[in-house]
Amino acid sequence: MDEGPQFSLEDDGAGGNRLVLSGRYLVSTLGRTNQQLRAIDAPVSAVDLAGVTAIDTVGAWVASTLAQRHGAEITGAKERSLRLLEAVKIRESSGSVAPDRLPVWQRVPDHVGAMMRDLLRGMAGVVGFLGQIILAIGSVIRHPSRFRGRALVRQMELVGVSALPIVGLMSFLIGIVIAQQGAVQLAQFGAETLTVNLVGRITLRELGVLMTAIMVAGRSGSAFAAQIGTMKLTEEVDAMRTIGISPVEALVLPRILASVLMMPLLGAYAAVVAIIGGAVIGEVALGIPFLNFLERIKDVVPIHDLWVGMIKAPVFGLIIGLAGCYQGMQVEGDSEQVGKRTTQAVVSAIFMVIVIDAFFAVFFTEIGWS
Repeated sequence: MDEGPQFSLEDDGAGGNRLVLSGRYLVSTLGRTNQQLRAIDAPVSAVDLAGVTAIDTVGAWVASTLAQRHGAEITGAKERSLRLLEAVKIRESSGSVAPDRLPVWQRVPDHVGAMMRDLLRGMAGVVGFLGQIILAIGSVIRHPSRFRGRALVRQMELVGVSALPIVGLMSFLIGIVIAQQGAVQLAQFGAETLTVNLVGRITLRELGVLMTAIMVAGRSGSAFAAQIGTMKLTEEVDAMRTIGISPVEALVLPRILASVLMMPLLGAYAAVVAIIGGAVIGEVALGIPFLNFLERIKDVVPIHDLWVGMIKAPVFGLIIGLAGCYQGMQVEGDSEQVGKRTTQAVVSAIFMVIVIDAFFAVFFTEIGWS
């Protein structure tokens, strides 16, 4: 059996030393010997590998490092040793090791082109996903027994009922903030009583349903993407297709319907709680009795403000459900994709909700519901 790695320093006859290596220089045998070789501080003019009986890449790297550190030459290397030394040869470089960057006039168009390509692919994917949903709806209409009513009820509970505490707390605080800050500004004109108008109209038309949509996107939209994405990674979605179950019918439709059905209820609930919050701050800080505040809401807030919020709510729910389910169905590869797609679902849903809300604002102004 070959001996382990050995070394010795011999006089080279010219005032220097020759480092003679022998034995097996392998990754499995080099541990302590490598530390001893690193501790050599005597001048070395040559590293002799003639006595090395076995060597691998780690052994060649050790020999090459020694030679470079002492400014020595490597002698006596056999053919295998020479190949490995060439492979691990350490070259000194005076320049940067970073790759060359393209000029800015090439980088910018390239980046913009990549973004546009991804955008077009995403749009094509969304259109295809919408097509799958339409086909699934048609299939369920033709075969009503295939619709999963229990799954819909479960998703309605998760999207709506479970969200009541956090949506209620958020809306109550928003109502307090609107009333308090609005009263401070209106007091400059002696119009504190118009705080009722401000709270009632802004919560029913805008903030009630908009803030609820943002909350549902962060809470339920992310859950849709994470749940479906995890099922794709664990191949549950593929298993459903294998046994003849449509994942769109079983997973996507109940979640989208739950979002569409529960958003109007959550929006109305949020608006009512926000008005109550405004009434509380009116009682405490503005001297407006609580019941009078609520009574005046009926007089100063037109009924179409309620319909504005109720019309927007299911559209926002549809956007949230589509974004969450679509991003979940796009997960593939590894678990990192779940987090990435979940983030994209929340961001895209909130962005689209705000954009659509802006379009609704212009539309309702044009038809006289302002």
